[in-house]
Amino acid sequence: MRELTYVARRSVEWREAPDPKLQSDREAIVTPVAATSCDVDSAILAGHGFIDPPFALGHECVARVVDIGDAVTSVAPGDLVVVPWSINCGTCDHCRAGLTAHCTAVPHMAMYGAPIGGNWGGLFSDLVRVPWADAMLVPLHEGLDPVAMASAGDNWSLSWRLVAPHLKNKPGARVLVVARGSIGLYVCDIARALGACDILYVDPDPEHRELARGYGAATAETLEPVRHGFDIAVEATGRVDQLALAVKSLAPEGICESAGNHFRPGELPLLDMYLTGVTLRIARDNVRNHIPDALELARSGKVDPARVVSHLLPWDQLPDALPEKHLKPVFVRSDH
Repeated sequence: MRELTYVARRSVEWREAPDPKLQSDREAIVTPVAATSCDVDSAILAGHGFIDPPFALGHECVARVVDIGDAVTSVAPGDLVVVPWSINCGTCDHCRAGLTAHCTAVPHMAMYGAPIGGNWGGLFSDLVRVPWADAMLVPLHEGLDPVAMASAGDNWSLSWRLVAPHLKNKPGARVLVVARGSIGLYVCDIARALGACDILYVDPDPEHRELARGYGAATAETLEPVRHGFDIAVEATGRVDQLALAVKSLAPEGICESAGNHFRPGELPLLDMYLTGVTLRIARDNVRNHIPDALELARSGKVDPARVVSHLLPWDQLPDALPEKHLKPVFVRSDH
């Protein structure tokens, strides 16, 4: 089979690899049918990652089940499924507590798309082995478009987690989104659907701002801190200076969720945060637990994640098209 391999800055290529085989009766083999780049993939391709190439890329896709072990009960060959970005067993203490990104059955941060915690391959591959099919795979609801939900294994479901629980606890909250990619746009869509009273989306890209306005958000090219302006802030830039501006805009006891990949150091306004009373969470998501709720919201018709898809491209164009600067390209296999 082929797997798309990151080889150098702005350079990827197909490389041949052995077809994955079932290694236990709890596993599945899947073939991605609609796969997309995560916002962190853009940073990796730009040379900002912390892992040297080469390695297989891709950790967001909807796939079709090809084969399953005898003990698998939740999916069957032919099913369309969402594949979460992190590897998790579903039964260790961390998994049972919902910390699926910290599964103790595998090395820390085991994931698709980067050789962290072992080499699990990437979801821009013709075939992928899923070590715990019942724990990891989530069937795609009938009627949901695999292209629109290609990001459900990470960015879409992460975006749900960034705002949905907070809006449940504080209906009608004011939401600030400081972003550079798809996460921030998904957050605008979800926040509007779940009743945020005001949303401000900050992004230097005019096309991104136009999409955000379509989701009912006010927009700005840059952010000047708005003292006590927002109850919830979401930062998804990977820039500490932008995170600092976001927390400076929070109301007393406000909440800031940082989904940026902070590969570079920086300073935060800790005294301002202390005086305001800020809750800050910086984390990759334990996404497996949130996929069902995020899919249910998508199925409700209250949101429209398909609008964030910027390009629909054939699978074989991955080596040429992925390094280009697209917001959210989705690569589709015509044979599936």
